[in-house]
Amino acid sequence: MKAMAVVFPDKLKVEFQEVQVPGPGPNDVVVRTRYSWISNGTEGSFLRGERINGETPYRPGDPWPFPIAAGYQSTGIVESVGTSIDDIVEGQWVFCAVGAIEGMYEPAGGHISPKVCDRSMIWPIPDDVEPEALSGLVLTQVGYNCGTRAPVRVGDVALVIGDGLVGHWSAQTLHWRGATVLLAGKHDDRLAFFPAGNRRHRINVTREDLAARARELAPAGLAVAVDTVGSAEAILDVIRLTAQDGHVVSAGFHGEEGRLDVQKLRFHETTFHSPSGWRKNRMDETLALVQSGHLDTMSLITHRFPVERAAEAWRLIEERTEPVLGVVLTWPEGA
Repeated sequence: MKAMAVVFPDKLKVEFQEVQVPGPGPNDVVVRTRYSWISNGTEGSFLRGERINGETPYRPGDPWPFPIAAGYQSTGIVESVGTSIDDIVEGQWVFCAVGAIEGMYEPAGGHISPKVCDRSMIWPIPDDVEPEALSGLVLTQVGYNCGTRAPVRVGDVALVIGDGLVGHWSAQTLHWRGATVLLAGKHDDRLAFFPAGNRRHRINVTREDLAARARELAPAGLAVAVDTVGSAEAILDVIRLTAQDGHVVSAGFHGEEGRLDVQKLRFHETTFHSPSGWRKNRMDETLALVQSGHLDTMSLITHRFPVERAAEAWRLIEERTEPVLGVVLTWPEGA
């Protein structure tokens, strides 16, 4: 069965090309993709050859992980439904995580249409939710996962390191739970998406002292610190700022640079969390929060590219020739 997909054929190369996908089985849903949201961090590390799967960094001697079908999240319209499925219908809008593909380093990808998805990868989109708002649902769930790992009481102070998408959704989740949140980043344009006020604070660490600001907001120490950028150095720094029995959450990809001295966690008896991937219950909960408006996705989209211009989208993400945060690929009807 023929389809179109965004493919990384080699390091730092992006192509929109025809691919082969398997014929659907009884437990598969065939979806015509309309929106697919790029995961700048994860997909970018594959494009640069830094990892060979979700949590495994590339090491010399490993098989080179190309070609690979990029991505892991999209929304679209159901074209056909397998004979064993009775809760999804043709013409329905759905979110799909990954779909099957042939001839690639990994047999699955996200930026594909038509997309052959196992039923376990499908979430129906409620009528009152804009389908584009859920086209990054897996990544939104990563932020939700980070923001729900630690216990939080109303008024606790939480620090989120990183002004990318996961950082924003972590900060939104912690704020929804009642925390006073300090979002730390290096980009004024990105930080602006987290409006100050009402228990929301932000800091550009290239100009201000993060430790001083954290101590000002939390004299007794941070209840929670979330690292979304993959910096062991940053984690060690914030451990010193946590309260007794505080919590540190690490979600960034560290590659070979993620070694951490566990002894440092004992100074304040800090609990360390290492969330990874997605689970159905977390996806369900994240979708519900987007539906209720407690998690905002649409305002974080800074760029939309027709899918045939995916290489241009990736040049922008990698070279940052202009401010960029959320990037969505749009697919034509019938693609």
